[in-house]
Order: sequence, then structure tokens, then C-alpha cells
Amino acid sequence: MKVLSFGSLNMDHVYRVPDFVRPGETLSTKSLDNICGGKGLNQSTAMARCGAAVYHAGNVGRGEDGGTLIRALSGSGVDTRFVRRLDAPVGHTVIQLSDSGENSILLYGGTNLMVDREQIKEVFSHFGPGDLLVSQNEINLLPEIMEAAHDAKMTIAFNPSPISKEIFDLPLHLADIFFVNEIEAEALAKAGEGEDILTALAKRYPGTMIVETLGKQGALVCKDGKVYRQPAFPVKAVDTTGAGDTFM
Repeated sequence: MKVLSFGSLNMDHVYRVPDFVRPGETLSTKSLDNICGGKGLNQSTAMARCGAAVYHAGNVGRGEDGGTLIRALSGSGVDTRFVRRLDAPVGHTVIQLSDSGENSILLYGGTNLMVDREQIKEVFSHFGPGDLLVSQNEINLLPEIMEAAHDAKMTIAFNPSPISKEIFDLPLHLADIFFVNEIEAEALAKAGEGEDILTALAKRYPGTMIVETLGKQGALVCKDGKVYRQPAFPVKAVDTTGAGDTFM
């Protein structure tokens, strides 16, 4: 099985702060780290380090940051033949990391939002039945990407993050697996008053396996009407950036 991770590539500018900055406040940071990230890169890296045959598809700029991102993927064993370099700013984030280990993130799409149809056609010509598509909501042309994977009879794993109203313009019924947190599950489920979120989401997408992360409470899996719970392993949180991507 080949894994196609069609997703974002970002440079994360991480500022360590005692607490998140408030409106109108100027706050001195304790440190600044520039780190390779993006949900796509995080997911590709985690899967490759687990031993999967991972191919990343996406875009970066031609500057130094673009080369750094490609080397980061290659260094973790990811095949980067489908990563294009464009004459445009690379995607990046500004992250506040608090002393409690929580984060607050601003995202600039850059080259992540420059996927085109010819690129999609070329990439999917190399994949077929039995292969896996992993993607998320940080790149453009997601309907075309999901439909191309479906036409190729690939398994589709989708993380609808960052959640937005445009998410419902996607062919979500094509997803074989959803990876969601509590906020994303609630948004997708459109549950009625008093209705259980996971039950409502399973009814809305009956053919999709749902994996829901619950923070300290662990995770749930809902498949074919059955629900399985996995407790979390207790740890001291140092930095939660990329935790959901790594879990996926």
C-alpha cells in the first residue's frame, strides 16, 4: 500500500509566551523558533516514521524555506517527487506557545492554495486501488482531489481542519475515515438539541468510520454502529502543536 499525503507545507514561527496576547496588549516573547510544519508535513512525517511508504504532494516556494521543507520531508523518509516549487511565498504560521503548553495559531496559505488541476491529474496517475489518500483543509481544490482519489478507488482519510463553513462544499460523503476533534465533530454533525454528537455524525455519514479525539479523555472510534474508546496516556504537556496531526 502506498500513502499519498496531499497537503500543506508551512514554516511555523513559534513564539514562546507566558500567556496568549490580549486585544490591545503588547507582549514580549521568551523565544522564537522557526520550525517545519503544516498539517500535511506533520502527517507525512509521522506516517513515514512509522514505516509507511509515504508520497507527499503539494507546493512550496523557491526560496530558502521551500528547500528546508523538502529536506525535512526527505529526512524523515517521505518521497517528495510530487512537491512543486513555485514563485510565490511559502505557506506559514505564527504560533503563540504558552507556558501551559497550549497554542494559538494564525495561518497564511501561500503556495498551499496554488494546487491546480493538471497537478492533481499527474499525481493521481501514480496511485490506484489499495492505496490511501490522507488530506486536510489547508489546501485548495479539495473537491477535485477527493473525487480523483475516489475515481482511483483509493481509501480516503480526511481531517476537516481548520473547520470552516466552506467545508460543506466538499464531497464529504466520499471520505472513508474522518479524523475530528470535538469542535469539528459538532460542526459536521449538525446535531439537534439534546442529540449525541457522535451519533448524529454517524447518521449523517453512515459509510464513514469516525475517529474523534477527546484530549485528556482519549479517543473514540465509531464504525458500523459500534463505538470503541481508547483512554489517553497521561503525560505532562510541553507543546501540543501537531499533536492531532501525529495522532492521525
